[in-house]
Amino acid sequence: MTLTIPTVLTLFRIALIPVLVLVWYLDYSWTNFAAAFIFTIGAITDWLDGWIARRFGMYSAFGAFLDPVADKLAVTVALFLIVQKHPTLFMAILAAIIVGREITISALREWMAEIGERGRVKVAWVGKIKTIVQMVALILLLYFAPIPLAGGEYLFPTFRVGEVLLAVAAFLTLWSGWNYLVAAWPAMRGEKST
Repeated sequence: MTLTIPTVLTLFRIALIPVLVLVWYLDYSWTNFAAAFIFTIGAITDWLDGWIARRFGMYSAFGAFLDPVADKLAVTVALFLIVQKHPTLFMAILAAIIVGREITISALREWMAEIGERGRVKVAWVGKIKTIVQMVALILLLYFAPIPLAGGEYLFPTFRVGEVLLAVAAFLTLWSGWNYLVAAWPAMRGEKST
């Protein structure tokens, strides 16, 4: 098996996950910045590997399998770290919604592929917007410290903005999950696509 550039980037993204966890638990003042930076690099490589694959036709079956796995691992681990650091009911519910939807839709896609109906559950625009909002939210929540603006006169409420964006991402997660289930419902009832 030949590794394409997008697949190498995806493997790199997976390799960043234990680095993120290690950095998160270091006892230094800069670890929140480093964790947010590492997650940002992962998010950029997620976009980059998809762009390279489309632009240069560097598709592979292994890459198609690995890319969503890397995404879900990175998001899930980041959510676990954030909830551990900020163990509120609200944060736990948002994380449970996002992780629960990912597990459900992954299982749905696998089942739809097994019965030859994978075409019914394609990624829609809501899912793409959800991914962008979710990535920005997680970066802000990993950083979590207020950012001084205007010479320190104002503080950007990093954590609160991240929390609001994560709530928006959870709503979009439910919306896109519902769209997947509606698209798959005929197949669940035993109807074949035409």
